[in-house]
Amino acid sequence: MTLYDSNGMKLTLKLTTYFKLVVLIIGICSLFLLLFSSLYLYTVQQENDVFKANSNQYRVEVNRLFDFNSKTQIVTINDLTYWDALVSFTKSKDTLWFKKYIANEFPTYEVDFISVYGLDKKYITSVAKPHFKTKDFIPEQAMKNLYKTKFSRFYTRVPEGVIEVFGGTIHSSNDPRKIKTKPAGYMFMARLLDKAYFKNLKDISTSDVRLFYHQSADTSGNKKVRSLIGLKDFSNQEVAELLFERPSYLNFEKTKELLLIIVITTLVGLIAAIYYSRKWIYKPLRLVTNILETDREISISLLKREPGEFGHIGNLFEDHRKNRFQLEKSKERAEESDKLKSTFLANLSHEIRTPMNAIIGFSDLLLNENLSEDLKMKYLKIINSSGKSLVSIIEDLIEMSKIDAKLIMPNYKGLDIDKCIYELYNTLKVTIPEDKNIDFYIQKSADRLENNILTDEVKLKQIIVNLLTNAIKFTDYGHVAFGYSINKEEQLLQFRVEDTGIGISKNDLKVVFDRFRRVEDDYSISLSGLGLGLSISKAYVEMLGGEIDVESVHGGGSVFIFTIPLIYEEYIEENKIVDEECPNKNSDSKIILVAEDDNINFLLLKTILELKKHTVLRARNGQEVVDMSKSNSEIDLILMDIKMPVLDGYEAFEIIKKDNPNIPVIAQTAHSSSEVKERIMKAGFSGYITKPLDKEKIYEIINEVSQNNFAN
Repeated sequence: MTLYDSNGMKLTLKLTTYFKLVVLIIGICSLFLLLFSSLYLYTVQQENDVFKANSNQYRVEVNRLFDFNSKTQIVTINDLTYWDALVSFTKSKDTLWFKKYIANEFPTYEVDFISVYGLDKKYITSVAKPHFKTKDFIPEQAMKNLYKTKFSRFYTRVPEGVIEVFGGTIHSSNDPRKIKTKPAGYMFMARLLDKAYFKNLKDISTSDVRLFYHQSADTSGNKKVRSLIGLKDFSNQEVAELLFERPSYLNFEKTKELLLIIVITTLVGLIAAIYYSRKWIYKPLRLVTNILETDREISISLLKREPGEFGHIGNLFEDHRKNRFQLEKSKERAEESDKLKSTFLANLSHEIRTPMNAIIGFSDLLLNENLSEDLKMKYLKIINSSGKSLVSIIEDLIEMSKIDAKLIMPNYKGLDIDKCIYELYNTLKVTIPEDKNIDFYIQKSADRLENNILTDEVKLKQIIVNLLTNAIKFTDYGHVAFGYSINKEEQLLQFRVEDTGIGISKNDLKVVFDRFRRVEDDYSISLSGLGLGLSISKAYVEMLGGEIDVESVHGGGSVFIFTIPLIYEEYIEENKIVDEECPNKNSDSKIILVAEDDNINFLLLKTILELKKHTVLRARNGQEVVDMSKSNSEIDLILMDIKMPVLDGYEAFEIIKKDNPNIPVIAQTAHSSSEVKERIMKAGFSGYITKPLDKEKIYEIINEVSQNNFAN
């Protein structure tokens, strides 16, 4: 906004957000005050108009209800006064007839008095309620008027009070309209305006009803609607007045009070709005400006205490500061992760190159024709051992990648834990180097399991093997022990692997289960390994629904503890008993069809099989396997590679089983995962072997399959 001073110089006024807000509040409040003042005046005028209309409507309503209250008596007098018998009565004056036909029906007429007069205006007889003592009170002038009008309704006063009188001339039945014949007499009905009368009027009109005799009724005041009805006698003279009144439900006083309250509230609200806008807006905006300019922590703390959105903005500023610090830490962690990956890759390169160096180096030495048989055998053992180490490294990498991709699912089956523990003990006991002075034993459980448990046998064994292998690797003397215990309260099976090895430092305990991490010290550096074993074990434990933890002191050994759910198998399959006296056919040479598209792998298999005097046939793809199995009925067994051209191993196997269901087929695959093994067995293969091929395992599986096939 630009202003000018007295000298014509420009003055620049800086309009702040707070100033604009205050002006807006004052402007809005002024508009509301003007609006409510107009509404108040309009309400006053509207109240007057509505009250007038309501009063007029009420008067019409009361008059209708007042007439309706006498409708029954009017109908009754009209019905009784055109009656031949009543005409005869005016002449005979037979009181017995009157008593029988009029007096006996009197209670149904809802009146207090009935009388009959002759055409000569002389009283004949009457009937009345006990409290009504007056009898001949109808003046002759009333009968003269009735003779002309045929029906009359008027009010008069008697000693009992004000009464309403209904009169009618008496005619024969053939003259209901009373225009053909002359009257034979007069009949009058009367009812007293007593408490019952007023109560009935009050009920049907929902009004207060009062009777006034000589003084005029007070109709002043604006809070009630009123209707005044004059009660006139036969000569049209006013006998009394009935005042009907009830509250005016269209009361505008509350509306006017409400408008006044709103006006006062608006003024108070204006003052409060200016005060709190300074407190809740001006002050927080100053703090926001200060934070953006200086980034002071004290300003953020003060802003957080403010109510509403500004407090939230303060939290956002604080979160922003924290996020900035976390980003810096994340950057540091990312740099550390890159460093770890680089270290891991360097370690991986070292771990792969070490066995490869031995394989290539000693293979090269074997090419020397002058080597003695002892050296050749020694070099071959080294090459074999190095190859197994290389396979172990590759399998760990593949397993970790499958875990990351969530391609591995647990395969629950019944497992005898005690048998499993002893099998692992016997398997690992022979792997302990002779130069290690280790006492290797099982910690037996005090409780016995009721039955086999449901778990994934392969994964459970892998967990225990990984932990025991590490324990043996890092322990030179002392003991390595393992076993399990039962936690009945939590229904858990708790496994424990304990050693007296080098232990783990406090800092390394935090990352011991992290992938790509190795405990880097002088001792561990001298040992091989990628640092994936514990990561795989942790992933398997969590996959089985358990937890794993470690307790260790550097230089004092380690204790690894993990749990799995204790779920018993409901049914135990009976062990199939194989007749031990079955002839051992595996000692005979066999004709074996090898389905293998790779020349080197086939050459290796051919050499291994021919050592046992077996005849070896070859098929280079799945279709050749199918054709050769059909054309050559002397084939005793098929070694089927799963991954082949034309038809893969599964497809070829399905066709072969349809044509020759009795021929045993052993699958050979480079995939060692439990999922692949499970698929092979579900497909119906007699057995399987994994690459790299182990000579003894090949002989063992061939003998086992041959015995089973012969027994069946």
